[in-house]
Amino acid sequence: MPATVPASVSTSAPVTVRDAVDSVRSSLSEAGIAVPRLEARLLVGHALGGGAEAVVGDPQRPLTGDQRSRLDAALARRVLREPLAYILGNREFWSLPFRVTADTLVPRPETETLVEAALAWAGERRSGDAAMRILDLGTGSGCLLLALLSELPGAWGVGVDLSAAALAVARDNADALGLARRACFAAGDWASALGGGFDLVVANPPYIADAELPGLAPEIVRFEPRLALAGGADGLAAYRVIAPRLRRLVAPGGAAFLEVGAGQAPEVAAMLSGHGFQGVDIKTDLAGVGRCLRAVAGEFNGQ
Repeated sequence: MPATVPASVSTSAPVTVRDAVDSVRSSLSEAGIAVPRLEARLLVGHALGGGAEAVVGDPQRPLTGDQRSRLDAALARRVLREPLAYILGNREFWSLPFRVTADTLVPRPETETLVEAALAWAGERRSGDAAMRILDLGTGSGCLLLALLSELPGAWGVGVDLSAAALAVARDNADALGLARRACFAAGDWASALGGGFDLVVANPPYIADAELPGLAPEIVRFEPRLALAGGADGLAAYRVIAPRLRRLVAPGGAAFLEVGAGQAPEVAAMLSGHGFQGVDIKTDLAGVGRCLRAVAGEFNGQ
């Protein structure tokens, strides 16, 4: 059930920045938010038109009526456990600012494991990033493709997603990051309408088993797009669709990098090995979870 806690800082008396932070922190704590003081500073800063730094300079500054109204609206949303990133409208990933909406997943720190692994592989290539062709399957906010392009100035890429709304967000992010000339985005169901020849393919498919979804944090199960989360009965449905098509997409000597859920790496690795990839290995995230698979492509003789 939604939390029933005060979701307003409005009173008839003047409210200072410090008052607002303390009031919001208390409401967030009662709502079960894990880091209420940090989020309170972010929400108050957002209402002031900036970030958390906006609350530091003058804590005795009174909020205007409009600022209090914006803060009340944002607090009410967060108390109902809407993700903070959706309320603020952005989330940092790979030290880059990404616009996010309810049409896209909120980028996770563990997904940076895939970026790190892909960049390490690109660095090992003799040709470096010269004209490297990148494909991002299920691009969402575009965070994977755009993070890679930000580090590989000679590369260009394509992001594919079934959601037109998510693609609009990805295009906005490419524009904002100055990467639009090297990134294009297309609607599609995984790789069904794509030709091959990509040097690097990345994907973060939905991998949560359907039965596990109700037990996830309210921020996830109530607000994030189910299409980007639900992975079928065992969480592996998307990989069964992607794996048979993936080898056709990757150029000889290229590689694919797929994010997986905890405990899924061995089974997904077996799928990739069974569909023409060699040298499939597992990269762990900072928590020691097998989070990313790297699959290297040899010569392709299939259809």
